[in-house]
Amino acid sequence: MTAATEKDLVRRRLRGQLLSGRPASSPEAVVQRILAVQAQDGRGARLAVRSRASGTGLHAADVDAALSERRSLLITWLNRGTLQLVGADDYWWLHPLTTPQIAVTNRTRLHQEGVSDRQAARGVEVVVDAVRSHGAQTRAELRKRLDAAHVPTKGQALVHVLLAASLRSDVVRGPMRGSEHAFVSASDWLGEPPEPLARADGLARLARRYLDGHAPADPRDLARWAGVTLRDARAAFDGIVDALVPRADGLFDLATRGTAPPLPNPRLLGPFDPLLHGWVSRAPIIGSYGGIVTTNGLFRPFALVDGRAVATWGLSASTLTVKPLERLKPAVVTALRADAADVLRFLDRSDGCEIVVDTRST
Repeated sequence: MTAATEKDLVRRRLRGQLLSGRPASSPEAVVQRILAVQAQDGRGARLAVRSRASGTGLHAADVDAALSERRSLLITWLNRGTLQLVGADDYWWLHPLTTPQIAVTNRTRLHQEGVSDRQAARGVEVVVDAVRSHGAQTRAELRKRLDAAHVPTKGQALVHVLLAASLRSDVVRGPMRGSEHAFVSASDWLGEPPEPLARADGLARLARRYLDGHAPADPRDLARWAGVTLRDARAAFDGIVDALVPRADGLFDLATRGTAPPLPNPRLLGPFDPLLHGWVSRAPIIGSYGGIVTTNGLFRPFALVDGRAVATWGLSASTLTVKPLERLKPAVVTALRADAADVLRFLDRSDGCEIVVDTRST
């Protein structure tokens, strides 16, 4: 791929990701575009909203309101077996497409944690009955009920029992209780589900919605992102072939899109940002800075400048520290300081929190 082709690719993907062009106006609009935002790190999911809706005055609490009050967003296990922030309407059709392949891994992990098939089935019954009979339940409340039913919960057993319940029933994370997510029955929390989609229609919708936030891409990218088989990903693309434009690099864009906007201003992206999860290769964004994604699966927060990663950053109790991976121009440092201030505003951490750009790291 030539440098010009790669730059065009990045510009188009950043537009799809709402990182360039007009930002979104609400958490719901961000999630609608991205479709599924990795949410195993709660702060990271909220920061993914901020970076795609900057300048709108949103706060992290607005994401919580969408989860707890408007019930327009929810978090549950979907793509790749990880927690995802999705629109309430999208949960119903994404779940049957992206979760069946997780079941085998879930059963294996339950056995490794000392949970037999019989105990797992009993655990699912306990969780489902609790959320349907008693409303929203915290992990601590569900642990107590599972312990009473003699279902193992030590180590990672509780997590995998809760995952089993979400795979086999309509158990999802619903309202926030302080800093903790409570579990609910999706049909009780959101209302009765719509009529299920035919599989071919669901796959076609998956391809179209994925490409809205990730084009240019190909079926291998969709398979990696959604955790579906390559066969299903190819069938998904075939289902919208009339909406696709093939590119010289073998990827596909949507026919409705024109020229991409310029690259965005310097911006801080949070941990597990969607920009690092959407495609087979992260090289166009992180280049040689492979340490941004660690060997044990952590995705570090990083600074995006001219469409590529140039720094990592972190937030402690009193300091937001940016650590450049290369020498940065003074104007870039100024811009990153300004965006760091917006991160603190979004998280309601502006008071007493210092911003440091540690140029010693370069």
